[in-house]
Amino acid sequence: MSTPRQEKPSVLLVGGGIGGMAAALALARLGLTVELLEQSAAIGEIGAGLQLGPNAFAALDALGVGEAVRRGSVFTDRLVMMDAVDCSEIASVPVGEAFRSRFGNPYAVSHRADLHGAIHEAVKQHPLIRFHTSAQVETIDIGERREHDVVAVTRDGRRFQADAIVGCDGVKSVVRSKLIGDAPRVSGHVVYRAVVPAADMPEDLRWNAPVVWAGPDCHLVHYPLRHGEQYNLVVTFHSRDDEEWGVTDGSKEEVLSYFEGVHARPRQLLDRPTSWRRWSTADRDPVANWSQGPATLLGDAAHPMMQYLAQGACMALEDAVTLGAAVEACDFDLPAAFRLYSSARVARTARVVLSVREMGRLYHAKGVERLVRNSLWVGRTPERFYDAVEWLYAWDPAQCLEP
Repeated sequence: MSTPRQEKPSVLLVGGGIGGMAAALALARLGLTVELLEQSAAIGEIGAGLQLGPNAFAALDALGVGEAVRRGSVFTDRLVMMDAVDCSEIASVPVGEAFRSRFGNPYAVSHRADLHGAIHEAVKQHPLIRFHTSAQVETIDIGERREHDVVAVTRDGRRFQADAIVGCDGVKSVVRSKLIGDAPRVSGHVVYRAVVPAADMPEDLRWNAPVVWAGPDCHLVHYPLRHGEQYNLVVTFHSRDDEEWGVTDGSKEEVLSYFEGVHARPRQLLDRPTSWRRWSTADRDPVANWSQGPATLLGDAAHPMMQYLAQGACMALEDAVTLGAAVEACDFDLPAAFRLYSSARVARTARVVLSVREMGRLYHAKGVERLVRNSLWVGRTPERFYDAVEWLYAWDPAQCLEP
């Protein structure tokens, strides 16, 4: 029987987004010292809205921030898919009382900054977490001085040393480059996001639901934010140009050029934003392991995915809870914990990545495939919809280490 460590280890977390913040909480709540390194000069999240399934709330509750996030969320009535060509309803799934009873938590939407802010408040109050801004990590050395030492050096020359490192630094992860060295798979799918005041939304589209208007090689999404005061708008299309992963300001003219075959009812939404942000998206083919000694990955650094199941932030939150559970289960032996964490997460996150790709194909179906898609859910009861997503939404933090 091994002797428990007298001093709990320290960890460097690279990236202060939702995943990095959540991981900091999960580890600090166990007594680990955490240095959180964020490359931006200010703490915050770019973007607009995001969707939170029951699995996300299960993770947020495990991290102690579930109620704070609920206060800033909008609880939706249903999930809707519409045909953007003829305005017919493809599917409508109620997410009210029966849904909550089935999965133990609601379905909600939130402004990304509100979710990030709720987690950040808890991070700020924790004495074992030190948050460093303008800390862009350029180089990482693993095991140079002692067996499990990690050193991270920032662009401005600061050196941070700890017993282990977790890369929460997104699609272009510096930590992943060190551990795996693979390239992102640029999808060619471009996403435009904007937030508009509720008063600027067409009155007949002010639905309390995430609504997908599925079109040929494109789609639109809208849902309310901040107690219905704003609406999140997202449009996606298959780019006709060669794309590189990244975020830039968008062009209304570019958006309009990709939605010429879409019905006027959803197409009117494209005129509402005064400005857009443009994401050229990427994911990666799943890998069997993303941990190596005292280093591991989390969130988009481990399993970047496109947006078609609205699970990117949800998976990062699950990762954080599972990482904490693995550290505790391995009695703070971090290399062993990282192996356990990775093995517990690989199959589930790979299933999400691959399911997201297939869902993107369904969203953007055209011709006969569009007709097939529109027939898939005819007559399906809510219970059958719930059965289909049970693998995703019924995630339980108490069983997160089980295969």
